[in-house]
Amino acid sequence: MRISKPALKTKGDRTRVTATIVWEDSDRPAHELYFETTLPFAKGVSCNPHAFLTACIMPAMRHGEKRIAMDAEICPELRTGLRTAMGWIFHWFGGAHHVVSIEAKVRASLPEPRTPARAGVFLSGGIDSLSTLRANRLDFPLEHPGSFRDGLLIHGIEKGKTPQQFQQAFAAVSNIAQDAGIDVIPVYTNIRDLDDDSAFWGHEFQGAALSAVAHAFSRRLTAISIPATYDLRGLIPYGSHPLLDPQYSSADLQIRHDGVLLSRLDKTKLIADWDLALQNIRVCNRPKAITHGALNCGVCEKCLRTKLALLALGKLEQAGAFPASAPSISQLLSTVTIGNTAARQYQESCYQDAANGLAESGHIDLARQVEQLLARSHARRQQDSNQYSLQNIRKRFFKGGLTWLRRAMGQKT
Repeated sequence: MRISKPALKTKGDRTRVTATIVWEDSDRPAHELYFETTLPFAKGVSCNPHAFLTACIMPAMRHGEKRIAMDAEICPELRTGLRTAMGWIFHWFGGAHHVVSIEAKVRASLPEPRTPARAGVFLSGGIDSLSTLRANRLDFPLEHPGSFRDGLLIHGIEKGKTPQQFQQAFAAVSNIAQDAGIDVIPVYTNIRDLDDDSAFWGHEFQGAALSAVAHAFSRRLTAISIPATYDLRGLIPYGSHPLLDPQYSSADLQIRHDGVLLSRLDKTKLIADWDLALQNIRVCNRPKAITHGALNCGVCEKCLRTKLALLALGKLEQAGAFPASAPSISQLLSTVTIGNTAARQYQESCYQDAANGLAESGHIDLARQVEQLLARSHARRQQDSNQYSLQNIRKRFFKGGLTWLRRAMGQKT
């Protein structure tokens, strides 16, 4: 893979940095990768080679590229970190993955002039990002260099989201940010076009992609936090992970993985008394199901999980971001299914926490319904495990006839 032709362009009210990505060992077409923002934040974006290198490393690894070559100087700290990140991905997932060679000059010093200390956070408006922002405001004095001053909201990484829905999300997040005293930076990118597979995005690419966006803004930022999805109880190999995200740092930009000590219920509790957040929270992952002007559909599994936590905390009625016309929680619980994915264990822990909270707050019938949902999920998980074991037995004993059995009995084949 070659990364070339970096350019900065301003058109209308947008400033965009681009580079051309050419695949060498894969038959994928050349791609012009871009990161874009609006004019008020144009001075903060640059053709930083770290942004394009970090964006390409995981797609290159997945698609068998032997190298990434670029005519630019890069930080040796980032180069080492990218090698470590690729090592973790290979350790977790194996298969066709291999470490990609990075061919670029090494930068001996930091850019001049140095960017003043300024911390930011990826601010989607969901539970993870809002709790990260809330914890930062509670734990850090405003004058501290680790106190957030910027929130980045990205268009182009959530599949199916329309420009109109992004503008609604931006307005909602701006309300929250104004209350918290930070700036919201809208970012537009086509980074997912490097590989649009959802499983790849979740399990391998997410942290690298977000870090790439941050590197594009290293003229403005010196540190950024990626809000954790999983807490320590449910931590699994994943594309944004406390072992991965810091590896995307350079000497001039620190990448942090933030919030791993808090469960989903703990995070919800952290923002439960923040009224403006409850009015503008955005958790839905089914944009096509969202009605015009709404922030959440109110009926998908993630919306249900969030509503259960808010109800357990006595805050659901104050959460105006969910449509009042949605079916009741009891109706949703009778139809929802906990996903048959690697994240199932984490989702089950979220529902178990919600069930405990519902029981403690007097919602006994709903708590029982959640326990029934968990029982169905556990049974399905056991069934899947049994089926997987049976498939392995079949492969071992019967693939190629009875060869293995004959050898075990000392017979000639």
